[in-house]
Amino acid sequence: MFGGKKQEKDASGNSGSSSPNANNIINTGTTVEGTITSSGDIRIDGVLVGDLDCKGKVILGPEGRIDGNVICQNAVIEGRFTGKINCAELLNIRETAIVNGDVNTDKLTIQSNAIFNVTCKMGGNGVKSINNKAAAS
Repeated sequence: MFGGKKQEKDASGNSGSSSPNANNIINTGTTVEGTITSSGDIRIDGVLVGDLDCKGKVILGPEGRIDGNVICQNAVIEGRFTGKINCAELLNIRETAIVNGDVNTDKLTIQSNAIFNVTCKMGGNGVKSINNKAAAS
């Protein structure tokens, strides 16, 4: 009506263009092996065996599992995590979480009943991308 360009929408009513803040989801029953890089937030209710480099927030749902390395801005862990996590801001461990490995974060909250067996380092060390960590070593 105002001379603007019409956006096409898919069957769910979403426009075809994706924004950098789009949410990504790995649903229950899905297993991903390898490296995932995301500029937006991601929720994992399935299984990730590998590395995750996320510029946003990572949410590991109660039924979710990660075996690998995670680099992110913020994270909420409700499921099983085994590996290394480097979280630039806030790492929130919920009561259903089981976390084993190494943690590097600026701020940390742990709810009662969570299992937290880690080597933990806190402070503002910054986040290094998985793609750049070899160069930093």
